[in-house]
Amino acid sequence: MASGGWGCPHEVNNTCNKVAGRPCDPGMKGCELAGRYTFFSEDKNTRLRQKQAQRAAAEGTSGKDGTA
Repeated sequence: MASGGWGCPHEVNNTCNKVAGRPCDPGMKGCELAGRYTFFSEDKNTRLRQKQAQRAAAEGTSGKDGTA
């Protein structure tokens, strides 16, 4: 069920058509939203945090003072 005023285009009857018919859970592994948006549940933000760290390292800002 969509909440917060939006819905996933891959959700049909609470099932994800993009991730092998699993129950729709925005931000789950394989979801096209994972890594693009910040979620309230921090365990869904792993991919986003990895991308941010890679971007910081590529810009040369990571590790100079021990912070990302």
